[in-house]
Amino acid sequence: MKASDIMNRHVYKVKEGDTVRAVIEKFIDHSISGLPIVNDRNEIVGYISDGDIMRFIGKKNDRIVGNFYYTMIVSDPECMEERVSNILDLNALVIAKRKVVVASWDEDIEQIAAILGKKQIKKVPIVRSGVLVGIISRGDVIRHVFRSVTN
Repeated sequence: MKASDIMNRHVYKVKEGDTVRAVIEKFIDHSISGLPIVNDRNEIVGYISDGDIMRFIGKKNDRIVGNFYYTMIVSDPECMEERVSNILDLNALVIAKRKVVVASWDEDIEQIAAILGKKQIKKVPIVRSGVLVGIISRGDVIRHVFRSVTN
């Protein structure tokens, strides 16, 4: 079975000029946690997840103790709201990943599962001739495998 057989063809995405605000609105409106960022030719130029946003709004207190580097998360709600406010109008590409793991539309499902597991990612955009044509999540692969085994 190929990626094209189980991929979701309706992909929520944002354009390369969109802001973090637009990303968060899509996250909320569609109950999703990550989006490909595409150019005018629908080619993937980045990927932004809720984790990317968390890294920018979480307050850190970094320190080096001996040979170890520690990060202590500090809770400060007032400052967090300010940090969120400060990033809303940033271009999404500023905090997105630029090196996006993708798979080809004709990739075997077993290979898709290996990519998702090895790279420890939740979704992989599917491309055909460099153009975004779908997306596959870990849940999509698990549902497919479960149905195959139980039928």
